[in-house]
Amino acid sequence: MNMHYRDTGIPARKSPELEYGGLRPGRPSHHGPSHHMHRMPFGPERIDEHDESAGYRFRLWAPATKHVELCLVTPSGAKHYVPCAKSEGWHSCRVGEARAGDLYMFRLDGQLEVPDPASRFNPQDVHGPSLLVDPRQFGWEDGAWHGRPWHEAVIYELHVGTFTPEGRYDAAERRLAELARLGVTAIELMPLADFPGSRGWGYDGVLPFAPDAAYGSPDELKHFVQSAHRLGLMVLLDVVYNHFGPDGNYLQVYTPQFFTTEHATPWGGAIAFDGVASATVREFFIHNALYWLEEYRFDGLRLDAVQSIFDASPSHILEELSMWVRARAIHRQLHLVLEHVDNEASRLGVPQATGSYDAQWNDDFHHAAHVLLTGERDGYYADYADHPVRHLVRCLAEGFAYQGELSPFHGRPRGEPSAALPPTAFVNFLQNHDQVGNRAFGERLVTLAPPERLRAVVALQLLAPSPPLMFMGEEAGVTTPFLYFCDYQGELATAVREGRKREFAGFERFSTAGEGRHEIPDPCAEETFVASKLDWSARESEAGQQWLSFYRELLGLRHQFVVPRVPQIVAGACTTTMHGDEAFEIRWPCADGAALVLRANLSDTPVTFDRLEVAPFASLGPDADELRQFAPCSVRAYVVPSGRAGT
Repeated sequence: MNMHYRDTGIPARKSPELEYGGLRPGRPSHHGPSHHMHRMPFGPERIDEHDESAGYRFRLWAPATKHVELCLVTPSGAKHYVPCAKSEGWHSCRVGEARAGDLYMFRLDGQLEVPDPASRFNPQDVHGPSLLVDPRQFGWEDGAWHGRPWHEAVIYELHVGTFTPEGRYDAAERRLAELARLGVTAIELMPLADFPGSRGWGYDGVLPFAPDAAYGSPDELKHFVQSAHRLGLMVLLDVVYNHFGPDGNYLQVYTPQFFTTEHATPWGGAIAFDGVASATVREFFIHNALYWLEEYRFDGLRLDAVQSIFDASPSHILEELSMWVRARAIHRQLHLVLEHVDNEASRLGVPQATGSYDAQWNDDFHHAAHVLLTGERDGYYADYADHPVRHLVRCLAEGFAYQGELSPFHGRPRGEPSAALPPTAFVNFLQNHDQVGNRAFGERLVTLAPPERLRAVVALQLLAPSPPLMFMGEEAGVTTPFLYFCDYQGELATAVREGRKREFAGFERFSTAGEGRHEIPDPCAEETFVASKLDWSARESEAGQQWLSFYRELLGLRHQFVVPRVPQIVAGACTTTMHGDEAFEIRWPCADGAALVLRANLSDTPVTFDRLEVAPFASLGPDADELRQFAPCSVRAYVVPSGRAGT
């Protein structure tokens, strides 16, 4: 693969605890296990914090319901009902005999029985009873872990159910050391909030505080996070605050105040963050964010599709949520990331700044790279088809490709100016769950793109200063598809199947009515889920080992040469020079006078650059005798010392 390392003459800044490819592992606390519980007005709470025998207090916010009873479910299935008192929309009762491990529900007006919307665990799925969980029963032994700075992030996105054959936390945990050795510094889990059935992506969750039972118990999830910390890995979690899933969403029945009819999302009713009862609605989601960060010790959250979070309040819910997280992040480094199709650069800023977000998933980077690698121009890819390399260069240098320009696909101007932001504000990826799974057949880039060009673009992604994100398996070049799958039944399953076919009607391959659409995998079929399980044996093949070596070497160079320079980069000072339409230089000046430089030729013909009086620390492509010569699909990365950064 012709990836070469050269001595630049600049000492690399290495940690004295360099391990697992440049990561600082956490260590168990010498003060014994600690216990973490997030306190909130939602869900059960001990009557006496120090005495479990005193029982629990239960609360349900249901303003539209006249009478609520707590339903305790015995191991034999018998039910015991306790009436709740109502005050200002809240229904509450105290049960002295309640203990951790009990099952409970709420009965509404003597009829409908529903789980607790703030359930910490629902072992019998979203329609069953909630389990009374005492978070203090898990002893944390990662007390020395306080997180990692955001500029060190190398993110690995995974779906717990398909990451391993077992599809559980403990099986995923056994793979963490391998990812740490690769050079990964952050694991990002797709949503865990309890969703209907035994399989799904997680974006249709209906119990936001209950990790889905298909993957294991709450304590097993905590053990996963703790093990990651001991390996020096951050753990981030996807959360969905723009809608609830269509199956098991009982809130819309007894608490319609949660939803608004003034707005709509593509996936269900919009949340009423600015409605007449918005104070409690906002509190519900803010507590959910704090719950994952404090009770499970996640290191950060990625908020899904925030363009579908509608709020006309003086303080937008996104700003308020960030303010709360920053205020509670005492002695910890917590990170907040957005997915936002509208490219609102004004929500991004300095990491850890009050009210702001550390970064946003950079769809523009992906779309430009995808057009360059595959030639596809359907759908939103049309916006990047004119000059994909120029769009890619703008993403690397300035963050977004669309910073207020007219988007033909969206039919309106899209984005805000982003060039003044630091490169850490943009998470760049070539693949993720959406961009693989929202393809009809879930193909990965390794099956779609020429290998030489794919390696060149991977090198650009991993050697640029923005945090890179990889999707599970891409580091080994696996061809396992990642398909859209769910576990709906009846009419809802039929609607999802037909909707999936309609979704691709605008794509050239499926443009003729019926043609090709019958081949689209059934999202509700179990075999679709099974086909998406990662093929770990592919890592042992010759091609798999070559890809792993390629990624490992690139990430090693990133940690050694790029990461130490990132905090020094002067935001807004990046410059670019094009050599034709497909070759370029990008230069990131640093505060100490040095500079990071990337040069690449993505064209089909050789290109000659001006001489740069420093050797590259990484070089991909034929090793020309004259370092000014760049063969097709060549990439070189440099650290230019202070005093020579202008050469």
